[in-house]
Amino acid sequence: MGPLPRSLELFYDVLSPYSWLSFEVLCRYQNIWNIKLQLRPSLIAGIMKDSGNKPPALLPRKAQYLRQDIKLLRQHFQIPIQFPKDFISVILEKGSMSAMRFLTALSLEHPEMLEKVSRELWMRVWSRAAEKAGMTIEQAQGILEKISTPKVRNQLKETTEAACRYGAFGLPITVAHVDGQTHMLFGSDRMELLAYLLGEKWMGPVPPAMNARL
Repeated sequence: MGPLPRSLELFYDVLSPYSWLSFEVLCRYQNIWNIKLQLRPSLIAGIMKDSGNKPPALLPRKAQYLRQDIKLLRQHFQIPIQFPKDFISVILEKGSMSAMRFLTALSLEHPEMLEKVSRELWMRVWSRAAEKAGMTIEQAQGILEKISTPKVRNQLKETTEAACRYGAFGLPITVAHVDGQTHMLFGSDRMELLAYLLGEKWMGPVPPAMNARL
């Protein structure tokens, strides 16, 4: 009997900048570590409500720290991440329900495009993301028509509830299934610990490998 397969579930919301960091690092390492990476679009607002937590940007001192942290992480992770000027209004007014329903519908209809479109949703306003990621207008329109269907709404709800069952109190969380055991790691700064659990080598957020970035 061979070794048990190693898989990672990444629960994320495009409203979370730290989710983007985890997303890119795991995409870079999935071939290097030979792991199966499952992307799980979730709703951070639902997780915050379920756990009684609050977004860090709503607390003045945390918001100030977050702005400086993002500047440093942009350089360290080599990811073009910036703190939006209207980040607070996005959290309080727009939220991410439509974007995460869009990604949920995409995961059901065109799962092969989930990585690219998720990335574009972080990089651009999400209404332009599908076209920039290589979707046809017809494909994007088809997905948009499905975001309010019970199937998509229930799937996003179930994924968010799954994250809560793992013990999530924010996003991102990475759930590692290794040697028959399950480990939940919170945040984008647990990659070295994740490598330890996998028995792999951590080579920093930008590994020196040709196939690191997909």
